[in-house]
Amino acid sequence: MKYEHRFRLRHAGASAREYTADGVTMRLDFLEGMLRVALLREGTPLLPTWSVCPGKADCPREGRDKLSLEGFSCVSPVVCDDGETVRFTLDGVAFTVELKNFRISARTEKGLLYQDRSGLAYNFAGELGEGSVHYTRREPGERIFGLGDKGGPVNKALGSFALACADAMGFRAGDSDPLYKQLPFYICENAAGSYGVFYDTMSLGRMDFGREHDNYFESFSSARFEEENLVFYLILGSTAQIVRRFSALCGEPAPVPEWAFRYCGSTMAYTDAPDADKQLRDFVDRCAAEGIGAGGFYLSSGYTQIGDKRCVFHWNRDKIPSPEGLAAYFRAHGLEPIPNVKPAFLTEHPLYDEIARQGWFLHLPDGSPARFPFWGGMASYLDFTHPGAYGFWKACVREQLVDRGYRHIWNDNNEYPIWDGEVLAHFFGRPVPARRIRPLFSYLMARASREACLEAGVEEPFNVSRCAMAGTPRVASTWTGDNLTGWEELRANHKQIMTMALSGFGFFGPDLGGFAGPSPEEELFLRWLQYGLFLPRFVLHSWKPEAEPTMPWLYPGQMDGVRRLFRLREQMVPYLHSEMERHRRCRDPLIFPVFLKEPGYDPESDCFFCGERVLACPVFDKGADSVRVLLPHAGGRPEGQDGEDLWLLRGAGEPIPGGTALSVPCSPTDEPVWFTRPGPQPW
Repeated sequence: MKYEHRFRLRHAGASAREYTADGVTMRLDFLEGMLRVALLREGTPLLPTWSVCPGKADCPREGRDKLSLEGFSCVSPVVCDDGETVRFTLDGVAFTVELKNFRISARTEKGLLYQDRSGLAYNFAGELGEGSVHYTRREPGERIFGLGDKGGPVNKALGSFALACADAMGFRAGDSDPLYKQLPFYICENAAGSYGVFYDTMSLGRMDFGREHDNYFESFSSARFEEENLVFYLILGSTAQIVRRFSALCGEPAPVPEWAFRYCGSTMAYTDAPDADKQLRDFVDRCAAEGIGAGGFYLSSGYTQIGDKRCVFHWNRDKIPSPEGLAAYFRAHGLEPIPNVKPAFLTEHPLYDEIARQGWFLHLPDGSPARFPFWGGMASYLDFTHPGAYGFWKACVREQLVDRGYRHIWNDNNEYPIWDGEVLAHFFGRPVPARRIRPLFSYLMARASREACLEAGVEEPFNVSRCAMAGTPRVASTWTGDNLTGWEELRANHKQIMTMALSGFGFFGPDLGGFAGPSPEEELFLRWLQYGLFLPRFVLHSWKPEAEPTMPWLYPGQMDGVRRLFRLREQMVPYLHSEMERHRRCRDPLIFPVFLKEPGYDPESDCFFCGERVLACPVFDKGADSVRVLLPHAGGRPEGQDGEDLWLLRGAGEPIPGGTALSVPCSPTDEPVWFTRPGPQPW
């Protein structure tokens, strides 16, 4: 039957109910603080999940049943079912389900919080095209937050976004799409409150929050996925609670060692140079000579070159005669090297033929390796869903890196841009088109790298992955990718970072100064440093073929001011590390926009919280010599005390009441503007 599907009860349990119509089952699971909804098609297998893993450090390598209740706190609401409608209450929210076309509505005491679109909200019988579709009612003036690393304003309302990962080198943070993360989670704020939606899928798709219109329906938002089954979580609570509950839904983030919060250097220029070993050692010596405290160095892929080709796990002994000696040199000076690894093997790679013979690449229907353009040649991607390939990667990480003194891994270029539906993955013995599970490969790559380090005895490996999905923080941290240099990019990167903070990420940040494009001019360089001090990841990284790499000593005449900034960062490191542990323990974000504490605050504000106790107020405008600040009421009151919200400028001076608007002088050579509570200071 088309456009009219009348569901009938098939199963009723204390914490779950199932309804069926026309070959489709709709399942409701009642969970603490959330409702799980599943659309299941008869005869269509439900893929596992690697994103949802509440209460555990990680899920099985082969994934977890997407309908599993392990780790959840289930609830048993009173359910009223008259055969036409179903009514129940969760977390103070009253739900109604119209069994004709299974339309879900939710109300708070303030009004209608959530509602599926009228007519038909789900793609039951192909009426709405191919794959799975979900239409929801859109309220004028609502605000949308989340979606991973999407660019543009923090409020994504009226935007339309691709669900895919891409190697977006030199992206514009204001409008490039897609980028490096695939994360179909968003928060909606409207007149009745807030709700979150997480679609538990790795499928390609699109999410639209008001671009699309249809004469026959009220204003709506939509989500479309290639996957035919659909499982999503409707998360309840305040916006801050929703961020916390989503993070908890995805499992416990991996710990981050304290040294990783210190300045870490990186540039492609050093490892691409013929005398890479000297360049890298000179970096260590220059930091010491300039008084720049450093915790590590991200070792770009030039160390693997054979001619002009980059061959992962191959050490170029002409550039770096002794990998072990270089690692020892770094560590003797207090720095941890973090080597770059890539999951694609060029056809010229010495190991290519052996990997192909073993069947460890993504492959075509005839079993031959699928090949793709990659870094100046053709390459095949390792299939991490094949147990042999997974084990091979772990062995290479251990033998070529960890055993040589490289205890931390940078997983790069792992977006797997596969569009061809004929390319297959092993998928643990159940072959599937690789395009259906693209972000899974990046997760499994990062997981295999981390396991290799742990099994080799590394106590606290620092693992980084450029591509990420929900659940990736359990095995790796991330960053915003290969951003562009420019004044407009500085503020746009900040909005992207606030978006990531609302999407469950803890340790992350941009390449300070911009990765691609021209060198940052002097003023822009200093503003980037002032801003970066308050981000978890403090890394200058660049690829500037026609210019000097972006290093702390880029402008020798500014070194006195640069040293002051780096000393401040050193002082902040214990605080940032403790805030990361708070994030892991409580699931509150490490950095976050002010409105998360004070709901009426402008979500597009340049100001943001760095941990629970510090309000950072960066300068993003060229030529500015001051910053305008509206001190929030929330967060400024000393813990355990009543009375007025108070703030101290840079942790000193006379207390300033919350709600005060002020202009604070801040030249590019000044210490950045930040406020904290009265009482013991964070550093």
